[in-house]
Amino acid sequence: MPKYAEKKIVPYRPEQMFDLVADVGKYPSFLPWCIGARLRSRTEGEILADLTIGFGPFRESFLSRVKLDRPGLITVHYENGPFKYLHNQWRFSEDPKGCAVDFFVDFEFRNFLLQKAIGAVFAEAVRRMVAAFLQRARAVYGAPQPALSVTPGAAPAQG
Repeated sequence: MPKYAEKKIVPYRPEQMFDLVADVGKYPSFLPWCIGARLRSRTEGEILADLTIGFGPFRESFLSRVKLDRPGLITVHYENGPFKYLHNQWRFSEDPKGCAVDFFVDFEFRNFLLQKAIGAVFAEAVRRMVAAFLQRARAVYGAPQPALSVTPGAAPAQG
């Protein structure tokens, strides 16, 4: 059913992006269609969380087990809720320009009407969610700093 994969180079460190995605409790404050988050438990390697999504007349909650492999991988395992299945993964790796973020999601709702409703706007919805994480990075970590370019052998400017 709907699948989406995207790779982006972002001007933040992998640890920063990992921390943003792992902060599940903050999702309702910035993530489109996420209207609730309740952490059942959290350890260094795993989060058990209930998320509630809503759009139009639809509101659905689901339980996820989020595996945290710091700083490079977050894998979401669907436990219970409105999906037949849900596969979601984030990979973070060093890049000369910051961090390479690989995002993948694949799911199917049990409810045919809900599946049809999201299917029509799925790609755009996921693009907006990925963009929301990038906007969140800017809000939390500040605007990316341009790299200083230094000409070899040149003396620093004196003021």
